[in-house]
Amino acid sequence: MRRILKSVIAKILTIEARATIAKYKPSIIAVTGSVGKTSTKDALYAALADHAFIRKSEKSFNSEIGIPLTVIGIPNGWMNPLVWIQNLVDGLLLILFRTRYPDWLVLEVGADRPGDIRDVAEWLPVDIAIITRLPDVPVHVEYFESTEALTEEKAAIISALKPSGTLILCADDERVMRFAERAAGRQVLTFGFSPDADVCGEKTSIIYSEGPVRQPIGMQMTVRSGDEAAGVNIVGAVGHHTLLPLLAAVAAARTLNVPLKETVSSFERNFTPTPGRMRLVPGVKHTSIIDDSYNASPAATEAALQTLEKITAGGRRIAMIGDMLELGRHSVEEHRKMGALAGRSADILVTVGFRARDAAESARGAGLPDDAILQFEDSAKAGEELAARAQEGDVFLVKGSQSVRMERAVKALMAEPQLAEKMLVRQEAEWQQR
Repeated sequence: MRRILKSVIAKILTIEARATIAKYKPSIIAVTGSVGKTSTKDALYAALADHAFIRKSEKSFNSEIGIPLTVIGIPNGWMNPLVWIQNLVDGLLLILFRTRYPDWLVLEVGADRPGDIRDVAEWLPVDIAIITRLPDVPVHVEYFESTEALTEEKAAIISALKPSGTLILCADDERVMRFAERAAGRQVLTFGFSPDADVCGEKTSIIYSEGPVRQPIGMQMTVRSGDEAAGVNIVGAVGHHTLLPLLAAVAAARTLNVPLKETVSSFERNFTPTPGRMRLVPGVKHTSIIDDSYNASPAATEAALQTLEKITAGGRRIAMIGDMLELGRHSVEEHRKMGALAGRSADILVTVGFRARDAAESARGAGLPDDAILQFEDSAKAGEELAARAQEGDVFLVKGSQSVRMERAVKALMAEPQLAEKMLVRQEAEWQQR
């Protein structure tokens, strides 16, 4: 019954969303890919907020329900039927009566199952489509026949592009770059760290605090777009890959003829690190937490561990890795790969979940001593244990799939856990009850 009701609500919301777009005719940016969708969506909003009346998807609203919610501008009703009734009424009123509506919508478009993006592409008129990275073993791959099948699902967003639209592709991903030939006469721009990218990031480095305890505080790089170049600082997040969303945002702004320096300035004023995506959180005993707890795929986990390896703070580098789910037949192999990498990049490895035991075993094979490997089944208990063992200057990387709830470990490690609702993912009452 619950599934039937969800389907009915989704259909009604989609009808209302289509009617809303037909009435107000906003320009639409659609972001898809297997890595970095939410961060890219947030970067787009920050970079363009000073130049247009713009609305973005809240959190990771990227599904058959989440996208219409953003278009209409209403909240998730969760399990509250009264909220859903009010949502449907508000959608109808938006159609019947004219009100002030955003000029631009930035929508995250995800694919959990085959057909998800194709269904959205049938009704969503897109002005700018952005495709981030599509790694060899993406999350959700277990629901598709192959990685190639999931890749084709992501590519379906191109069919939603208007004839005058622009396709923006990650130049660092060969699989993504193959989509350029499908643009069918539309403008194509690329972004990334490849020197051939239309919008290119150069000279990236980690920024550290000045003081008695050396701690990472952000990233810096130079952005090159055509004949323009500008330096940019990102405070509150760390990692080479966390800079890609800004490069995508610069590419989008370029299609709107916004000068590079104005785009960077707008981004620096408006950007707040996305919760659970390499966000820096102050930890107990003057430690640092790299909170990457929103979700986990092999590519994202590898990038996070590579970031940890590069950090030169005053204390130990501690990797807290939870199970990576929805990998199907790739699960054992990918956990072993991550364990081997953790064995080289961390001083201590903490695993959470039975799948991550394979990572622990590989870390031993990579030379990490037994006393530097801790294994838990519960993320909160792992966090509490590590908080008790923390030493000044330690850097904790916390990463795992959504269902492992690694944000509970982050909260246990926080210097100010009372700020969890503001800084961490999945702090709503509905999530706390799960």
